[in-house]
Amino acid sequence: MAHIAIFDMDGTLIDSGLDITLSINHVRRQRYSLEPLSVRTVVDIINAPSRNLAKMFYGTEAYEHEARALFEAHYYDQCIQNVSSYEGIGTLLENLKRQDFALGVATNAPSIFARRMLSHLELEPYFDLILGADNVDLPKPHPQIIQKHLDHHGYRSGTDHAWMIGDNTKDMDAAKNAGITGIFACWGFSSEGEGDYCAAEPLELLRIMNHKG
Repeated sequence: MAHIAIFDMDGTLIDSGLDITLSINHVRRQRYSLEPLSVRTVVDIINAPSRNLAKMFYGTEAYEHEARALFEAHYYDQCIQNVSSYEGIGTLLENLKRQDFALGVATNAPSIFARRMLSHLELEPYFDLILGADNVDLPKPHPQIIQKHLDHHGYRSGTDHAWMIGDNTKDMDAAKNAGITGIFACWGFSSEGEGDYCAAEPLELLRIMNHKG
């Protein structure tokens, strides 16, 4: 019987809000001559259930290639300047590995940044599979990225147990669409959300997942 815990990254495993904001503001300033946004504003926009990020960040209907390239070039160095894991994440992952959980990351961020940040924080070795938006055709809330994790571990519905842990409605919808349990992480970018379960802090996941929900 397999036990598979799949984590979102930003706002769930790591607090990357400041670095994301600094890179967005770099693009706003350099390309669009716009005033900077606050971290709270950026995080709220990212976590809004329905939003056009290009319009809300840069005032364009779609991401311009130049803006995307400018962001990625800046964020590659910026993303490890202020990032930190949430309190209790390291202990949580250590406990889950001791209990033979298979651990993975399913993020809508590009995998190059996911691996860079998780490696910087010495979290990468805990995970069997780290997938980003560039590894799938359709990002969350589509279940494709979760299904890749399940397939990797030979998941058997009705026999094995799998959870998606995230701080966004897209994470919970992806879990539902994949037919697995969704746990909303209330310690990260969003303090309130709906899932099959809600966890106030990382170590609460041990209690929830040991009940095999």
